[in-house]
Amino acid sequence: MASDGYRVCVVGATGAVGGTIVQLLAARGFPAREVVPFTSERSAGTKVSYGATELECRPLSAEAIAGFDLVLSSAGGKVSAEWAPRFVEAGAVVVDNTSFWRMHADVPLVITEVNPGAVADHRGIVANPNCSTMQMLVTLAPLHRAVGIERIVVSTYQPVSGTGRRAMEELTAQTHALLHDSEAPPPAVYPHRIAFNVLPQVETFKPGDDYTTEERKMMAETRKILGVGEDEVKVSATCVRVPVLWGESESVNVQTREPLSPEDCRRLLAGASGVVVVDAPGEGVYPLATEAAGRDEVLVGRIRRDPSHERCLNMWIVGDNLRKGAATNAVQIAELLHERGLVRVPEGAGLVAA
Repeated sequence: MASDGYRVCVVGATGAVGGTIVQLLAARGFPAREVVPFTSERSAGTKVSYGATELECRPLSAEAIAGFDLVLSSAGGKVSAEWAPRFVEAGAVVVDNTSFWRMHADVPLVITEVNPGAVADHRGIVANPNCSTMQMLVTLAPLHRAVGIERIVVSTYQPVSGTGRRAMEELTAQTHALLHDSEAPPPAVYPHRIAFNVLPQVETFKPGDDYTTEERKMMAETRKILGVGEDEVKVSATCVRVPVLWGESESVNVQTREPLSPEDCRRLLAGASGVVVVDAPGEGVYPLATEAAGRDEVLVGRIRRDPSHERCLNMWIVGDNLRKGAATNAVQIAELLHERGLVRVPEGAGLVAA
């Protein structure tokens, strides 16, 4: 760790995203003089990897939060709702990976390749978008800048790692049982068995709403990040859980304001930051969840004209939901705050509304 760097903590360090954040801080050489992993009382003492060293997780408490410059939080909405403002009051800038702060008007929602300038408006908290929104907009934002977007229709195929370790264990146990001619354990994390199944529900349905909370997130977050109203860019989402451990896939239909050919789209995306074009379907070359695992780039392929509309393109987008979809972007936000001298709590930050 750098002797003259920041004092950084990771809240939720024993989770899949939190643990990846700790690893990435080391791998990307973030200037930290100390990295402290926080977790629940139950998981206190657990070790997490930081480069070649092991860090011991501490329990989160009022006494323990003083003196940090930067907080990367991924411990769930309830934890974030309580502790993010307390960290800000103690003088730290918080990069939050939960859904709690994303749609607050005074909290920037940032994808580093899409709207990096938004970090300048932070009042102590910067929000990390939903993984599904993230990989879609890393790909679509260059199109929006070049020719404008009128409408997006997206269907997601989301892995169980997006729910957490218990969901991964549930898929593994059910799959093992069924492959060995045994009765699968009953579902505990999901409403139905996930092994050898497809669930057209990611997260929950609120009373009176036919769309899940995940689908609503995608629609609202897309407009906030692009800085557009509901009438400017229309968005429709269907989010599906599939029996895959890692890597999220999306089928996206995008209607542009100006004509854009598939060939020009490929050229445009080939030069875009954070995007890799993988598009030779006749040779069996297209983005795969297995190929995206462990990568920070978003993969895009199957770029083709929608035969029903002259200004619509279809494409297939794949990303690692734990890396660019969560942990990598959080660390990139931290890097952006550092590069722009914004690791400081501005005056009046205490007015951030919980």
